[in-house]
Amino acid sequence: MGALGLGARNAESGDIIRSSRQSTNRSFTYRQFALERIGGRTINEPVIIPRAQHIISRALISESALKVLHRLKDAGYASLLVGGCVRDLMLGREPKDFDVVTDARPEEIRKLFHNARVIGRRFRLVHVRFGREIIEVATFRAIPRDVSEESIPQEGEEGEEIEEIEDEAPAEVTDHNVFGSQEEDAVRRDFTVNALYYDIRDFSVMDYVGGAEDLKRGVLRVIGNPESRYREDPVRMLRAVRFAAKLGFKFEEKTAAPIRDLAPLLTTVPPARMFEEVLKLFHGGYALETYELLRHYGLFQHLFPLTEKSLEREEQGFPVTLLPRALANTDARVNEDKPVTPAFLFAAMLWEPVRQQVGEFAARGMNSYDAMFRAADQVLREQLRHVSIPKRFSVPMREIWSMQDRLERRAGQQAFRLLENKRFRAAYDFLLLRAATGEADQALADWWTHFQTAGEDERRAMTAQMAPATGTGKRKRRRRRRPSSAQAPRHE
Repeated sequence: MGALGLGARNAESGDIIRSSRQSTNRSFTYRQFALERIGGRTINEPVIIPRAQHIISRALISESALKVLHRLKDAGYASLLVGGCVRDLMLGREPKDFDVVTDARPEEIRKLFHNARVIGRRFRLVHVRFGREIIEVATFRAIPRDVSEESIPQEGEEGEEIEEIEDEAPAEVTDHNVFGSQEEDAVRRDFTVNALYYDIRDFSVMDYVGGAEDLKRGVLRVIGNPESRYREDPVRMLRAVRFAAKLGFKFEEKTAAPIRDLAPLLTTVPPARMFEEVLKLFHGGYALETYELLRHYGLFQHLFPLTEKSLEREEQGFPVTLLPRALANTDARVNEDKPVTPAFLFAAMLWEPVRQQVGEFAARGMNSYDAMFRAADQVLREQLRHVSIPKRFSVPMREIWSMQDRLERRAGQQAFRLLENKRFRAAYDFLLLRAATGEADQALADWWTHFQTAGEDERRAMTAQMAPATGTGKRKRRRRRRPSSAQAPRHE
């Protein structure tokens, strides 16, 4: 029997396993189906993969998700896992979370769970909370019959297009909240590998758009017309890159073809939304691969234009390598379950344009402090036009940058004060990164590494050695006495 179990009988349900085509021409059928679905044309029956033909086990599904699935099923509703969790389970990976779909309406779902709330205005769904775990439950959605292909909103993965706003009152039925069948729901999704369904009734996997085959081949394919899908929502181009990097998949040819030409559409996306997307791109443990794909397809320049411009120049015949190193370090920390902060990521992302601007200001005779302040302000102002960066991150970024100059001043009490600074660790890590690329003196980085572990007496000896060598010792400025009112100059 083939991997998809064509013509098989499910042992647990007794239902005949169906397929619309033989495996030899299934890919064409499903691609064509995805395109012809628009306008209410006939929907093909899915390929059903029985339990014996896939690796998903209930032991791999969270207990909370199973509770939701069984309660919906026992109440007489359709009850299926969908999206990234099914994809990851089919690949032998541990899902980040579990999403459920059903034919029950949001209000009906909420009545089944005392720990549930209806959220969202654009797309209404239900969050069922079990402690810190949230199971997202959505109703099958349809494609409205009176809209064109170009205006069809699609379901993303992991609630990416959902406003996290509780809405207890019954919502108006809008085009975005048109409920439909499972078949219609499948076509609305973004990529074929994200449109697989796990049915709790018989533990089978249902595939309407050839996602199982694309999983086996390691191919990322947009459902429907790629250009139309990207024009509907340009962020899907970023999502495509993210999934390709995360899964290690290749783009299907038609999926990749429009990206370069449509990349400028990213400038139409609100900067606040772009901030969230950038975090997803670079905080998933595959930041370096994502970065390379973004630059390859001409997307990065519309996220960080100043950084892209700065990366085009070489220093002493060598390319600038700080950012790739920073992304590799971020991946290592994520994969080791160590904390990462957006402030450090954005500090590394924008360092090159800041550093270059500091150099230009310094060449005009500006002191290092003012040069850094002006450069940071100028770069951030431009960057906020493309990707919003909240102040809770932009303020630490400025401090990481400004402390790079201060780390060179180690005489007397300066080193001790820097060590007590709450941003010291981030600034020190940034210094290590700069030293690794040859931009900063490795001896300086080594000095600070040793200073942190040295005893009090050794620390004082180390700082005492710095005063003559650095020439930072300054004559104490005498405080000028403020003139009395009688002596104060008059402004006539």
